[in-house]
Amino acid sequence: MIEYRNLRVALLGAGSVGSQVARLLLEQGDEFASRVGARLELVGIAVRDVDAPRDVDLPRELFTTDASSLILGADIVVELMGGIEPARGYVLEALNSGADVITANKALLATHGPELFEAAEQVGAQLYYEAAVAGAIPIIRPLRDSLAGDRVNRILGIVNGTTNFILDRMDVNGENLQDALATATERGYAEADPTADIGGYDAAQKAAILASLAFHTTVPLDRVYREGITGITTAQVDAAREAGAVIKLLAICERMTDPETGEEGVSARVYPALIDRHHPLAAVHGAHNAVFVQAGAAGDLMFYGAGAGGVETASAVLGDVVSAARRHVVGGPGVAESTHADLPVLDIGRVVTRYQITLDVTDQPGVLASVARILSDGGVSVETMQQSVPSTTGAVVISGNAAIHGPGAPTATLVIGTHEAEEAALAATVEALAASDVVTAISSVLRVEGS
Repeated sequence: MIEYRNLRVALLGAGSVGSQVARLLLEQGDEFASRVGARLELVGIAVRDVDAPRDVDLPRELFTTDASSLILGADIVVELMGGIEPARGYVLEALNSGADVITANKALLATHGPELFEAAEQVGAQLYYEAAVAGAIPIIRPLRDSLAGDRVNRILGIVNGTTNFILDRMDVNGENLQDALATATERGYAEADPTADIGGYDAAQKAAILASLAFHTTVPLDRVYREGITGITTAQVDAAREAGAVIKLLAICERMTDPETGEEGVSARVYPALIDRHHPLAAVHGAHNAVFVQAGAAGDLMFYGAGAGGVETASAVLGDVVSAARRHVVGGPGVAESTHADLPVLDIGRVVTRYQITLDVTDQPGVLASVARILSDGGVSVETMQQSVPSTTGAVVISGNAAIHGPGAPTATLVIGTHEAEEAALAATVEALAASDVVTAISSVLRVEGS
């Protein structure tokens, strides 16, 4: 028999996720009560417009535009509004009142996480955010709790379903980026303005959260290096397939040694990269997400599942609601975030990685020697080099910043795979190649990850 008082739950936002959270709280009240030891009472839903159409039919009397009044009477506040403001103000208001807060707001956590966690710690409240990264996939709790006694060395993540869907369509169906994006929009995977997804901004926010958690260090969003997929071409995807690889937009969080100082630091970055088709992340298709974790004692771990969707993300939100409710029943203060390692965040230039560089070069004696000399002068070692059959199509000669089109000069294509080197050295070498008289075009530069 349940003896603990009802726990009052306030919901901020009733979009695709919020409406599903509300529905499940109402429909499965008895089941949640048996799990928690107290009944979860949805006391209200704060929205901008109480009359706006919604995916789920919910009691109209639950809706209000007065979020502050709702927050002050709640034990648990679920923030699913998105964006920075007014969400930040409401979350701080809830934490300062002593309420536990559940949020799926990756942008808010990536930009104001330390402020929010400090506010929670000051009053002994708890801030939960399982749904902020990778939707329904449980990744926050494993990093925060299950692997708290281990040493996480690296995270490779496909954490944006829209870009994975697009790149997968390009690989499997042979579509170009624009056609694949149009398909993603038709199916509801991409927003009308897809910039946050295809520009890598969404993945960068999630990388900041994962890196901060995994390495017990605050990693600000502006220290996450970011490239999107807008420059990926059908030719690059085809070449990757021929090489036994696939292109994925990866969020990479890595514990590493600074090559210059020898001190330990961390890196967080997002960019499209080649990954071998035998790697587990290569098998992640459609709009799914996956996070590959490399830990010192636990070894390699993979978390896979739906990265978005109203019902799917609601599952992660409600897992946090149940955890918060159990804490109220059992008692005790919230657990503070662990950011005490305070490791330096290294610039992208310090990262050690590999490149695949595709060049069009003039088909004449001495070209390979010239290219090899440029690579050697840059401190870049060649692992593989392939040369295609020469063509006689018009060439583009790059001289400084000027491009001069040649009338049918014979060219050949070189595909160079490098050994590991510092990003700064690799990038400088690519610039030197572009300025060389023997290179007519650099058609592709992709990093190689996952090995």
